[in-house]
Amino acid sequence: MSGRLFGVGAALCALALVGAATAPATSSPVPASSGPRHGGLPLGAADLSETRTTRELQPGVTLTRIVRGADAPAMAWTVEVSIPGGAGSPDPDAPPTALKDEASAAELASGLRAKGFDARSEKVTTAATADYAGGTLGWRVRVGTFPTEAAATAERTRLRAAGYTGSAWYTGWDGDAGDRGPWRVDVLTIDPKKFHGDLKASYGPDLENRETTSALAAAKSATAGVNAGFFVLDPKAGAPGDPAGVGVYNGRLLSEAVNGRPGLVVHDSARGTEVERFTWRGSVRAGGATLPLDGIDRVPGLIRNCGGTADDTPTARPLHDTTCTDPDELVAFTPEFGKQTPKGDGAEAVLDRTGRVVEVRSPRGGTLPAGGRSVQATGAYAPQLAALAKRGQPLRIQSGLKDTKGRDVTASRSTSILNGGPELVHDGRRHVTPAADGMVQPGNPSFYYGWVHKRNPRTLAGTDAEGRTVLVTADGRSTGSLGLSINESADVAGSLGLRDAINLDGGGSTTMVVDDQVINDPSDATGERPVGDALLVLPDPH
Repeated sequence: MSGRLFGVGAALCALALVGAATAPATSSPVPASSGPRHGGLPLGAADLSETRTTRELQPGVTLTRIVRGADAPAMAWTVEVSIPGGAGSPDPDAPPTALKDEASAAELASGLRAKGFDARSEKVTTAATADYAGGTLGWRVRVGTFPTEAAATAERTRLRAAGYTGSAWYTGWDGDAGDRGPWRVDVLTIDPKKFHGDLKASYGPDLENRETTSALAAAKSATAGVNAGFFVLDPKAGAPGDPAGVGVYNGRLLSEAVNGRPGLVVHDSARGTEVERFTWRGSVRAGGATLPLDGIDRVPGLIRNCGGTADDTPTARPLHDTTCTDPDELVAFTPEFGKQTPKGDGAEAVLDRTGRVVEVRSPRGGTLPAGGRSVQATGAYAPQLAALAKRGQPLRIQSGLKDTKGRDVTASRSTSILNGGPELVHDGRRHVTPAADGMVQPGNPSFYYGWVHKRNPRTLAGTDAEGRTVLVTADGRSTGSLGLSINESADVAGSLGLRDAINLDGGGSTTMVVDDQVINDPSDATGERPVGDALLVLPDPH
């Protein structure tokens, strides 16, 4: 990636998306194959049936639905029981988790059998990736084998009455290579040679609130769209809806990077889509004094997915689905954050649209002047900011991204960058990076087991050898579509011809919208999940 292609410097960044049309659908079976040579997805047994239905949504934009193993027989249900630390455990007082050491799992299974439950302990091994050796993750404990979810749920109820915790589990979600499916995958392909719309990211009216992908698409009259990056969900982790990683929209940098993690770079034209890793630095300066910034447009002290500064706890490295903390922070806010900046102890320097200080308030939090910005300080930085910010004087906020080669990233108004991870494909080669991106968590193999190893709904994005942008959703957590493990996601991306690909937010967030309709099956029991941002395909404005 060249620093002249897009960048941030002292300014803030953003993106745009692409648009719609319709054409007759065509359906054709793909020869049974587990590899890309014959066009079949590399999922399950090699002899599975596969169909692909393709239609043009607008010039240069096609939608393909792939259904593999539609006639697969139902698989068994079981109950997966949470395992406390046993007498032989390295940490006997540890809370119950899905995986534990062999002795703890065996002890639990034996105790369950003594109480009349059909319990077994099972070793769980996982495949290697580009930066993780794989091997034995731990041991799990399961009870019974049932033909239906209702039967498994009844056994779970019986277990709970006996004092155990666990969940009914469909064994098709385990990720076994020989499973027969079914899988349902939707693929949007945007060909910049034929495309005349816009490919844009959208976060809605402000950063701090969540909207559904379908609402974001409807607001922009999008032809199609998918959910995009990771975001804050729990108010205890920050402002719900705030991107949990890099966020550049219409050329404006509105969320700092989880340092070292990858992002998806797209342009309005759909040309030059790429995956790049970013680091972020910022500062606030007045006169000859400078203070370092910790973040942009997020609640001070809460760093979702970590990857921040050296004084963050427990780590400055990426740590997925973890909220690191830091009592002493400086965070800049833009008008895009929301109606009010976060309230709390500390100080806040409020700037007008020219960058001059109009107020230093304590406690922090409140509205901003039209077009204005602010800097909030907590802990030890509060008195330092109060001393630095002088009413009527300029306070300069600088913030920028660098790529993996240390070059400044500059972005035009037609550039968007969305956070994600892990990488799946790099330069045409399978390149899965869960360790670098914080999904391998020492002392917590259950996280890797549930998030990486098991099958889940996934949203993927990347670019192929012809320069086309490809957006993929795979349904999961149902018996009608098993979902993908992260390794399977990389295999699918490779089989679709992607030379570079990244995993975006998945699980209950996975959503694809076409012509104002959600066409996939989001997995949350409540239906479509409100998300932080979306990547939208907009129609030709002419």
